[in-house]
Amino acid sequence: MALAANLVIAVAKAVGGLLAGSPALLSEAAHSVADSLNEVFLLAALRRSRRPADRRHPFGYGKERFFWSLLAAVGIFVMGGCFSFFQGFEALHSGTEEKFSGYVAGLIVLGVALLAEGASLLRAVHQVRRQGGTAGLRDPALRTVVAEDGTAVLGVTLALAGMALHMATGQVGYEAAASIAIGALLVCVAYHLGREARDQLIGEAADPEASDRIRRLLARQPEIDSVEALFSMKTGLDSALVAARIDLVPGLDSERVEEVAVRIKRSIADAVPEAAQIFLDVTDRAARESHESPAATGERGGA
Repeated sequence: MALAANLVIAVAKAVGGLLAGSPALLSEAAHSVADSLNEVFLLAALRRSRRPADRRHPFGYGKERFFWSLLAAVGIFVMGGCFSFFQGFEALHSGTEEKFSGYVAGLIVLGVALLAEGASLLRAVHQVRRQGGTAGLRDPALRTVVAEDGTAVLGVTLALAGMALHMATGQVGYEAAASIAIGALLVCVAYHLGREARDQLIGEAADPEASDRIRRLLARQPEIDSVEALFSMKTGLDSALVAARIDLVPGLDSERVEEVAVRIKRSIADAVPEAAQIFLDVTDRAARESHESPAATGERGGA
């Protein structure tokens, strides 16, 4: 829905901006083109992230969403923000030819765009609520759509204000200021989206609540003397890798250790469904004391 709206609006804004010679409207056209390209990125992310694990990618393709979301953030910055800055400074430097008949058409285009962007934003917000409120924003694709639609509504409002003030006063500075403000808004949104995608792409830990549940579950096991370390990393939107270094009670033979490990893994998988990959590194107190050893720190091996 967001892609269809952005494609139609981008063409309308571009035609209106060229007819009116409006920098604010051209900035909004660049904004909509960037949003349209980003929607294509996000559709690719949704499709590619669902591929099953294979030999080359044994942990699956869940991080595809994070990668394409990062590209979307770069697209917002380059295509939207930089072009808006260029339009604003160009208007301040050279001025624009006033074509008030074109400006009326431009205002009509922006009014229609405001309605379309508002409808898309309401649809995205409804989907966020359906997926658990703020928890739904963990999905980078949905988070990017919400950010784009919210920015689009605010950007169209700024463009409307700049064009109206330009028509009323004859001062192009108002419209140039609107273009620069749109550029600053897009750069700010791109920075925050890019930072979140970067954190998820390089290996973000699982939710603290899930990690606490796993730690409490391990601590309740009678065969575990202590939990030396617990590591987690998101491998996708709803999947995570969990690795725990545990100290077992003395006197367990190899078969018993194997049975305990299998049972603990099943318990973790039942308690935390997103724990798709679970690894247990069995250590002992002597290894814990010599914590600088690679074997003790889990840098090598593991069961």
